[in-house]
Amino acid sequence: MSVLDVSNVSKQYGDKTAVDSISLQVERGEIYGLLGANGAGKTTTMRMVLGLIYPDAGSIRYNGKPYTNDITRMLGYLPEERGLYPKIKVSEQLVYLAQLKGMEKKKADANLKRWLERFGVPEYYDKRVEELSKGNQQKIQFIAAVIHEPQLIILDEAFSGLDPVNVEILKGTVKELRDSGVSILFSTHRMEHVEELCRNITILHKSKTVMKGNLRDIKNRFPKERVLLSTTGEVDGLASIPGVTAALRHENGYELRVSRPEAAREIITLALSQTDVHHFEVKEPTLNEIFIKTVGGDGHE
Repeated sequence: MSVLDVSNVSKQYGDKTAVDSISLQVERGEIYGLLGANGAGKTTTMRMVLGLIYPDAGSIRYNGKPYTNDITRMLGYLPEERGLYPKIKVSEQLVYLAQLKGMEKKKADANLKRWLERFGVPEYYDKRVEELSKGNQQKIQFIAAVIHEPQLIILDEAFSGLDPVNVEILKGTVKELRDSGVSILFSTHRMEHVEELCRNITILHKSKTVMKGNLRDIKNRFPKERVLLSTTGEVDGLASIPGVTAALRHENGYELRVSRPEAAREIITLALSQTDVHHFEVKEPTLNEIFIKTVGGDGHE
C-alpha cells in the first residue's frame, strides 16, 4: 500500500484548469520527484496533498485512507517561501508548531535540540529567526517540517538559498530520512538534485502529466547524443565522421554531438589512430535535457 496515492486528481479555478487528472504514488521510504515549470500545476498538487484545498475530481489517500484532520499529524511541509515568524525565538516557534501536530511539548523540545545538534547550530535555540542568515533560516524551516516525525514530507525547493556545503548537509539528511522509512514528495527546478535523490518522477506541463515513471527507464527511452573524449594531443577529422553533428574543443579534450550510435565507435577508433586517449564516454541524457525536450520552449523560466 502506498503512503500517498493521488488518483486522477483535477482542480479547476473558474475556467482555468490548474491540475488535469494527475495520478502518482509515493511508496514508503521513497523520494518522489514532482517537476514542471512555473504554472504547471505543482503547487496546486502539493496544496491538495496537504489538505489545504480539495480536488474537484479524483481522490487522495494516505496509507489507503481519505483525508481527515488527523492526517495532518503524518504530514510535514517545507514551502518554497519562508513562513516562520521573524521576531519569535526558534525554540518557542518550533515547539509550538510540533504541538499543533499532536506532539507532546517535552518530546518536541528534545527533538528540536537533537536537530539543532545535527546541523551543528545548538546556539540557535534561543535566537529569533530574524537574527539568522537566509541559509540558516532555511535549516530552521526544514526542522519545522520534520520535528514532529511525519511519515510523509512535502519539500518544495528545499535547498534554495543554501551554499554548496549546506546543500550537501541537507541532502544527506533527506537521504537519512528516506532510509529510515519516511516518504518524500520532492519538487525543485534543480534537475541534478532530482537525478541524485529520486527513483520515480512525474513531469507536469500546463496542468497535465507529460511524463511519468522510473527515472532510469525514462532515461533509457532517450538516445545518447553526447560523447566526451579526452586525449593527449589533437584529433583531426572528428567533425567529418558520419553522424557527428558538432565537435567542440575544450581545455582537456572534446565534446561531440552525435545523431547515430555507431559514430561513437568511429570516434574512438579515429582518436586512437592519432594520439593517446585518457577518457572516452558516451553520455546518457541528463534529466535537464529530457525536461527541455519534453516541455519544449514553454519549460524555460
